[in-house]
Amino acid sequence: MVITIHEGRQTPAAPIAPTTSPAPLAIELRGISKAFGPVQANKDICISVRKGTIHGIIGENGAGKSTLMSILYGFYKADSGTVLINGQEVQITDSQAAIAAGIGMVFQHFKLVENFSVLENVVLGAEDGGLLKPSLSKARKLLKQLSDEYELSVDPDALIEDLSVGHQQRVEILKALYRQADILILDEPTGVLTPAEADHLFRILEGLKAQGKTIILITHKLREIMNVTDSVSVMRRGEMTATVSTAETSPEQLAELMVGRKVLLEVDKTPATPGVSILEVENLTVVDSHGVTRVKGIDLTVCAGEILGIAGVAGNGQTELLEVLGGYQTGTGVIRVNGQDLDLTGKASDGQSRRAHGIAHVPEDRHDEGLILNFAAWENIVFGYHHDPEYQKNAWIMDNAKIKKIAHEKMERFDTRPLNEKLEAKSFSGGNQQKIVLAREIERNPDLLLIGQPTRGVDIGAIEFIHQQIVALRDQGKAILLVSVELDEIMALSDRIAVMFDGNIMGERLPTKTNEQELGMLMAGINNGADAKQSEGA
Repeated sequence: MVITIHEGRQTPAAPIAPTTSPAPLAIELRGISKAFGPVQANKDICISVRKGTIHGIIGENGAGKSTLMSILYGFYKADSGTVLINGQEVQITDSQAAIAAGIGMVFQHFKLVENFSVLENVVLGAEDGGLLKPSLSKARKLLKQLSDEYELSVDPDALIEDLSVGHQQRVEILKALYRQADILILDEPTGVLTPAEADHLFRILEGLKAQGKTIILITHKLREIMNVTDSVSVMRRGEMTATVSTAETSPEQLAELMVGRKVLLEVDKTPATPGVSILEVENLTVVDSHGVTRVKGIDLTVCAGEILGIAGVAGNGQTELLEVLGGYQTGTGVIRVNGQDLDLTGKASDGQSRRAHGIAHVPEDRHDEGLILNFAAWENIVFGYHHDPEYQKNAWIMDNAKIKKIAHEKMERFDTRPLNEKLEAKSFSGGNQQKIVLAREIERNPDLLLIGQPTRGVDIGAIEFIHQQIVALRDQGKAILLVSVELDEIMALSDRIAVMFDGNIMGERLPTKTNEQELGMLMAGINNGADAKQSEGA
């Protein structure tokens, strides 16, 4: 196996090329360094990417991957170093300079105007003149051509806010292609996609590669790296540690290069020993603000000492189930925790009353529901629990010094980087933001933990840690309701699996007696088994 390990000051290392005729380099970064105050985000980074290839960049949260790509796209200016595109040194002072150099970027959190149409978003910032109509007319024709060529079909007149996340991502790719990008950077592109949407995205990337485009894929998912990339560079703590040919490495080796130690890629847990019922749901129905029934009279039970995983394609009622259980959505039916009925009318169904019943909640969307991004990490770590006596000096004043100390300790236990409780939440990477939410909720020692998409946008080392925390909580006799679109995560963590489709529970399965194919059929609304609990209307 050929592997380039970078130690000390690096020299540019090109990815492994075929022995026939190596393609010329599309990108060379030489000696790139970038610091934010005392934090060294990138340190003397060198990387080379050949034309017409898919090059992966992996590393733990906070390793500096997104910072490096933001420098290449002109969002940040490097403190030192050189950028070469197609063999020519270029000065990328801003995103307009990057676009002029043929670089496009699709960010983890999309940069779209939600109440604009697809067509308007594609044209925005790339208008041909003072009159918008000619630009829109030209864009409509080119958009159809690009959509047909790269399987990026999307309605040009649809509003962004009405599109699925997968279709919004296609719009971002179309924006880059419309601006004639030959180099496309994708930052954690599958973090918010369903498995089917992710598979379609990879078919699109293969099509782009076949057309000679160069693609940089930033991801923490090793299976994606192994399946779609030609070569991969590994970053750790702001430095480049290795560049390898994907065909000549393994997930285990990549994980060790990322983290600096051997990583357990399988969840290590003993069989569950369920106790008494903690959560009982009977005939639960949830109707959204538009009058659409999202949850259709479902029943489920979660016992002490077990993990019930809810599988399903996003948008089939899992979100609404978590919302009503978490106290910020109304519903009808019965929800009982530790034998006590919860109020579902909205009069007392708030997060504070749920916490009083021993419920902790890690929401699916950490930005909209889990954090206040402009507030410091220490403030976010006590949100929802700030009335607790341990955080009070007296009835009127919070003990901020004590809260900061507790927050620092929790962040340290969850390996949050950088370990600075005074930083605003928005200053952390997505995975480290998730650790802040998890530290707040898991360490409250709840009777019932509601957890949605626990490892979305989280690196391999943190995934191992988070999974260990969830299993440890189960082994302490706690009940856990897990919602995830990652089927391998559902299979690995769950003691029982319930599959939702169109607001119904299509069936329950034991992980040891099912597989991803059967679960996929249930997720599509097809149940050939005899154990479905609710399938009416499916």
